[in-house]
Amino acid sequence: MSANDAHFLGAMRRQGIPEFPHFFVGNGNLAQFATRDDRVCVLNILGNESRTVTPISHTYSGGNVVCGVQPGRSGSVLKTELNDIPVYNTVAEALEAGHRFNVAVVYVPPAGVKDAVIEAVRVNPVLTRVVILTEKVPLSDARIIRQYCQLQGVDVFGGNCLGIADAHHHVRIGGALGGTHPAESLVPGTVAIYSNSGNFTTTIAVYLLTAGWGTTVSLSSGKDVYIHFAAAEFTNAFHNDRRSHAAVMYIEPGGYYERDLVFEKPVIACVVGRWKDRLTKACGHAGAIAGSGDNAAAKERWFMEKLGVAAVYTADHPVFSAKGAVVTNIADIPSAMTAVMALNRRQPDFAPIGDLSMKCWFADDTGLALPAALDVKAVPAVEPYKEQIEAVNRQVGVIPPREVMKDASGASMMDPQTQITRLHGASILDLATRSYEENLVLALVREYPDDTGRALANVVLNAYVDLHGTPLLAAAHAARAAGSSPNTALCAAVALLGPNLVEGARTAVLTLLEVFRQSGITDLTDPNVAIDARIAATTAEQAGTLLAAEPDPLAAAMLAGAQARGALETAILRYLIDLAAAQDRHPSADAVLAAICLHLAWRPLLHKRISVTTLANLPWHLRVAATMVGASVNPDRQTADSFGGVPVRSLIDDWSFTETAYLALLAHRPDADGRFAFSVLLGLTASNGPGTISAQGAKGGVSADGPEMPERVQVNKGYLGFLSHTGFAHGGNGFEAMQFLIERFSGRNLADPGDPNHGLDLVRIAADYAVDFKLNKAKAKAVGNLSYAKIPCVNHPIFKGKEINLDPREVYVRELFESRGSYNVFHEFYHELVHALASYGVSSNVYCVNIDAVIAVILLKILWRPYVAGEVDAGFLEYGAFTTFLYGRTIGTAAEIEDHATRGRNMDTRTAASQCRFVA
Repeated sequence: MSANDAHFLGAMRRQGIPEFPHFFVGNGNLAQFATRDDRVCVLNILGNESRTVTPISHTYSGGNVVCGVQPGRSGSVLKTELNDIPVYNTVAEALEAGHRFNVAVVYVPPAGVKDAVIEAVRVNPVLTRVVILTEKVPLSDARIIRQYCQLQGVDVFGGNCLGIADAHHHVRIGGALGGTHPAESLVPGTVAIYSNSGNFTTTIAVYLLTAGWGTTVSLSSGKDVYIHFAAAEFTNAFHNDRRSHAAVMYIEPGGYYERDLVFEKPVIACVVGRWKDRLTKACGHAGAIAGSGDNAAAKERWFMEKLGVAAVYTADHPVFSAKGAVVTNIADIPSAMTAVMALNRRQPDFAPIGDLSMKCWFADDTGLALPAALDVKAVPAVEPYKEQIEAVNRQVGVIPPREVMKDASGASMMDPQTQITRLHGASILDLATRSYEENLVLALVREYPDDTGRALANVVLNAYVDLHGTPLLAAAHAARAAGSSPNTALCAAVALLGPNLVEGARTAVLTLLEVFRQSGITDLTDPNVAIDARIAATTAEQAGTLLAAEPDPLAAAMLAGAQARGALETAILRYLIDLAAAQDRHPSADAVLAAICLHLAWRPLLHKRISVTTLANLPWHLRVAATMVGASVNPDRQTADSFGGVPVRSLIDDWSFTETAYLALLAHRPDADGRFAFSVLLGLTASNGPGTISAQGAKGGVSADGPEMPERVQVNKGYLGFLSHTGFAHGGNGFEAMQFLIERFSGRNLADPGDPNHGLDLVRIAADYAVDFKLNKAKAKAVGNLSYAKIPCVNHPIFKGKEINLDPREVYVRELFESRGSYNVFHEFYHELVHALASYGVSSNVYCVNIDAVIAVILLKILWRPYVAGEVDAGFLEYGAFTTFLYGRTIGTAAEIEDHATRGRNMDTRTAASQCRFVA
């Protein structure tokens, strides 16, 4: 025996503590672990975990926490239901203030645990227990803690544990055993629990209830490499506790703590973690590393020998003895306990509470017509989960966790191989086949609208496009007159579309949500949906938000437009109309806009795909989209009742917003081919992923407002970020390709770019240019001029290196138009050009025609006839290319703004100072 061992044994004998092999144990009886007489001091009491857990423990235990320690926070308090717990800088300061406690609970970060424990023990001679919740305490520190505390007669529990709970004493010390409602799972009984896993400690207690077994002490040992109060200490205390007739031990791989145990009472050993045999480093619990001879299989053998069983207990093959059983599934613990205790002539503590049969606590078949065999009905959950699930089911929309969204997006992504961007899971190649209004709805509510929703989206977007007589139009026109770029001019208009202009609609949409949120309606267009009860239940305050005393011409126009399009059957608009009739009043324009927005968002809200914040912002987004188009048209083309020469009522009743945007740029309504080509343009430019400078600008504008407080986020400011971050190089560069093509085709008597019988020799035109380009490039290099003109829209940093290179996005669009029988001479010329460049030695292989060329050739085909006729000039072409890009990119911007507003954390788009550099 070493001198230290002799010292420990002598100290134990002098204190009258029964001799126990291996370690000093001050408390040798489970009944002494957590009592009503214990008083607790919590170290790092104001930390994130303690702030949540400590008040619950304090209240459950009748007020056992007398004080807490938080360096630098002396004078603070932690509020609880019972009283405020005072906070001090140090343990010594707490003692000087007159507080007395015999237990210290440690939430201190790993590097500070050793010093915190030693300080607490050193200054408080009456301390008997230390409970360490901190995970991954350094091994060397853990050994020092053990040695020091043994010398002082102090028991240590943990680290990486959830503490101790005694159901008989109604006391919890340390972590969250029993969750937020400890009394519901920690029911007094005769079974002690020892668990390497913190959360499973509570789970096992709940499982035991289903067989009628309650608990005495639940001990979370923790599973750091060094377990202070381990299986041997627990077994000794378990044997000395008269209340505990049996025990459950939940054991993970790692360590030899259980090898030499001897049991005097029945034990159910749950040994888990066979899958960890192949691990070479910690996984989950720091101590759960299976080494030689201490893996799960070895530990199963140890317990089988001690308990006298030859196999693992399962429901199908129950193998047990009077000493106990070994299980590998916690679901088998209750039946194993009952079987073993029956051999010991002991009955369960009380009637079973609940059962372990499979139950459906969550069910959502919204919008699905399921056959009876698949139509599983939810059943009420057990507490405390029932209360939580009921709260979730009352929730409308999703509440995503806040996270750092710098260089990240939950709305868009680009495939690094194909360079194809996806927006809410939809490829921009698919967006290219959809209308402008459909893609705007997708961006905002993460789903394409149904037929009624598409019609209503066209109604509201066209209703707000005419800006005649508004400061928004005047500001945009003044900016253009000053020579500002298209994006700057639109900035001027969007900046004036502030929260005060949309507050009425935002309030109205939330009011309508309150009216309909518990309606149970899944299909708003179902004519059998009754709205009478909703009308009867409408409060005066709600009606005041939705109705006006006098008719509103804009509201009437939108309702007439919805009727003209066969979209008036949605239950929300019917409710609004009938409510107004019942009260002899009139729907306001804000209320009609809000009703349309709620229809668009209803299904995504039920499916929890969007948040209520997004719903509230939806009217603002739609107003911005309409303003972007309206502000791009000069005031002389807008009157009080017409836009671009077309009556606004006609736009509302009959035009798609795609056609209206086309009208804004090109002054006439497109035919089917023109509408399709324009939709392709807008879809292809919708997004380029979260790394695009326009997306970064939008995210920065939202982040700067503080998205963690949604009421402060100004949606138009996000659009300003997008607009201010676009320019002639990013947004207006399509004009360079158009200018290049104009130079190639000017003077060649090309009448119709869509006529395949144009009579031009594209091969010769391409060859002549390739030869000239090669000569000019050589001359420029000869005189040291490396800034010679580049060929726009050929080659790509990704799609290169092959004999013939292809941009899959361009290939898709080319084939898409070919399938429609649509020809574009400019597109065909580009393909002849890249082959000519290779044939004449300008390039070593055939370059790809990239996606930017597609955008240019589509727009130039649309504008070619008015250009050659002298109706528009090169400046108009540049304006058209830039503005078309802005229209399209509005789609992706809307998605990024809402994604960042609902998910991002404040100011998370900044670049760290350490990543910035100074250049002299």
